[in-house]
This record gives sequence, C-alpha cells and structure tokens, in this order.
Amino acid sequence: MTDLEAIGKTCFALHARMTARLLSRTYEAALRPLGLKLPQFGILGAIGHGTTASETVLADRLGLERTTLVRNLKVLAENGWIEPVTGDGRGLRHRLTPAGQAILEAAIPLWQKAQDRLEAKLKDTDAEEARKAMRALRNAAYPS
Repeated sequence: MTDLEAIGKTCFALHARMTARLLSRTYEAALRPLGLKLPQFGILGAIGHGTTASETVLADRLGLERTTLVRNLKVLAENGWIEPVTGDGRGLRHRLTPAGQAILEAAIPLWQKAQDRLEAKLKDTDAEEARKAMRALRNAAYPS
C-alpha cells in the first residue's frame, strides 16, 4: 500500500470530516422547515440548557471557531431567538427569548426523527459504542 492509500484508509481527520459532512446534511434537512441550521440548533440547545458562558467559552464547549459562533449568534439574535444578558466578568452572554424557546421546542422532534433514522441505519453497529469512539477521538485531539 502506498502512503497515500494508507492515509485514505486510516486518517481519522479525513474520515471524521467526510462523516461530519454527511451527518450534517441529514440533520440540516430535518431542521430546514424551521429555517434552522445545525450549528444554530446546537447553540440554541446549549443556551437553552442553561449555559451562561461567555462567547469564547461557549465556542470552546461546542467545538466551534469563535468567529463561527459569533456569526451564528448574530443570526439567532436577528431572528429574535436569543438576547444578550449582562453578567459578571468579561464576555457577552445570551439567553433564549420566548420565540427562541419555541423554535427549540419545535426543532427537537425534527432532530429526534433524524437521529432515529440514523440509529436505525447503523444495523450491527451499537450507537453508544459509536458515540464512545467519537468522544475518545475528540478527547485525543483536544489540545492539552
């Protein structure tokens, strides 16, 4: 096997990116009727779950570049789904508006249908083992 063949077959980053793109398409299609993108759904979920972290900390927790987070926060704010809140220390924080809570509640069943379809297609692969492997790769790649 040439080095290029080995890379194509073994590179975690290559396989993760291909998998992420396909998974994103599946979830994006499910959320499309609400005009919601997958990163926005994740951000709404984190904020709705009570995350009161600064934008920098929130970006880190979600595995997003800060600029990507800020761009998505702007869209969420323009749609009236989040609003800034003052807090202790530096860094802007956000909370869901009633409209944001409503869109999140409407999105969850759509996300669940996509999730169920994907898990059903795994067949002989245990879904929790797949998630465990992905968490292990994230932990291995997380800067120390």
